[in-house]
Amino acid sequence: MSGSTTTGEKGGPMRRAVHPIETESYRIMRSRADFAHFPPLTRAVVERVVHTTADPTWTGEVAADEAALRAGRAALLADAPLITDVRMVAAGITARPAEVGLDRPGVAELAADAGLTRSAAGIRLAAEAHPDGAVWAIGNAPTALFELVRLAAAGQVRPALVVGVPVGFVGAVDAKAALRRSGLPAASTLTERGGAAIAAAVINALLYWAEPGGDR
Repeated sequence: MSGSTTTGEKGGPMRRAVHPIETESYRIMRSRADFAHFPPLTRAVVERVVHTTADPTWTGEVAADEAALRAGRAALLADAPLITDVRMVAAGITARPAEVGLDRPGVAELAADAGLTRSAAGIRLAAEAHPDGAVWAIGNAPTALFELVRLAAAGQVRPALVVGVPVGFVGAVDAKAALRRSGLPAASTLTERGGAAIAAAVINALLYWAEPGGDR
């Protein structure tokens, strides 16, 4: 993404200088896809995902609830913990740091002892450290999302928002469907598509959006 970023005041949107190339990119994107039917913050999220991928077919891919997105945005702007499954998601979030579950001490040991993937073990350890009110962005491992949904069902974690967009042909669709069935405040994708760039795009949209006028 082009443009410099600065951190906004607590409770307010992040401010940044938007590069003319990005402005033109959004103009072209909006000429090729219809975003008018989305609620305002959902539109900001979908637009940023389409902009990130240069693929207008993403307009039919994102499943999100406007109230859940607003709650997640409020949590982020109030400095709630932001936790990602892998470093690639954290690296794509441009306005604030994120904790990476996979980097928590003891991940390898827990994975071996409990028969988990390392991504799932990282989520379990992060949930122990941040049981209440965190924003979770999972863009790589379906097993990480399954573990977060399981922990929530057991009452061990209470997220402000789950951005669950793992990618892949094995487990990704089922994990995202489980997230939507869980009743957790969430944003997800409907098919195998997803990935670190998508998870980061959703979080960036929440951080930069400002009323009125969307995220731009």
